[in-house]
Amino acid sequence: MRKKRAQEPGKTQAGKVTLGMVAAASGVSPSTVSRILNGSAVVSQEKREAIDRAIADLGFVPDPIARGLAGGRTLSIGVITQAIDSPFYGVALRAIEEELTRLGYSALFVSGNWDANDEARCVDLLRARRVDGMIVLNGRLGDQALARLAGEMPVVFTGRQVSGANIYAFDFDHFEGARIATEHLLSLGHRRIAFIAGDPIHSDSIERLRGYRAALEDARVTYEPALVMQGNYQEASGLAACTRLLDSGAPFTAIFAANDQMAFGAAVALYRKGLRVPDDVSLVGVDNLPAAEHAIPPLSTVHQGAHELGRLAALSLLQLLAGKVPTDTLPAPRLVVRDSTRAVGR
Repeated sequence: MRKKRAQEPGKTQAGKVTLGMVAAASGVSPSTVSRILNGSAVVSQEKREAIDRAIADLGFVPDPIARGLAGGRTLSIGVITQAIDSPFYGVALRAIEEELTRLGYSALFVSGNWDANDEARCVDLLRARRVDGMIVLNGRLGDQALARLAGEMPVVFTGRQVSGANIYAFDFDHFEGARIATEHLLSLGHRRIAFIAGDPIHSDSIERLRGYRAALEDARVTYEPALVMQGNYQEASGLAACTRLLDSGAPFTAIFAANDQMAFGAAVALYRKGLRVPDDVSLVGVDNLPAAEHAIPPLSTVHQGAHELGRLAALSLLQLLAGKVPTDTLPAPRLVVRDSTRAVGR
């Protein structure tokens, strides 16, 4: 007579880990596990961590088809970014995917390319895929189009302020981030501080210029238009803007770039002119990209966390799907001082 093979711990004879097993291992009811997986439960951090451990230990995989049929959902979320290869939004997209995957949802990523027509095409594409909701990372769609979209499904927007039913919108405090970056340079004795601005079609670019000017005004330092150069948030534009600044002959001792990518480009322009950071010119950026810590020298910057942005966007959408009103906000900008800034005369 053939012996029956011993059953693996935590699995049924068919090899499937059940929701009940997860509940038993984590010490909660099956209904609590189910509500957590659907994003509709409010439980203590201790219970959530116990369930996460049980899921990981047992290798539990939610059945998205069964869950979708039961709830009338596809368990997929559409995510419209603007540049799929952006080092900033790439971090945000990863955080969105991690958070959605943890709760049994799939993310569908598309790129709007900072173009309203492309974004409208992306919306239509995601509608056709019957997504349960959408996350729009910044973008160019008008408020009316966004409101119409929210009339069909829950939507989370970043980079703008839009209000209405089925909508949650939030943004960084770009003004404050720019103000503290400029204030840092002022505190080191710099008075001729150049600014490399982002594309003025974006509201965040306008706010960062405003924060730069406010810090100068507070320090009674005259704003000089000749020290402001236009960029577009890309590395090449930072290099070009800094080159124009150097060629202009306008004296300066520090540069504040409106994002880290342009700061990286500015550093290359300074290097090509034989200038050293921070010995000759101090340099500060915004975003605190992973590469900022590994630049030469490591870049002083303002932390505006892309990972927090993605995580909050995903959690807020899941709360909307559960019929709740999201209330979380992004942390305030904070300065990260590294080796690219130095006091004047040191």
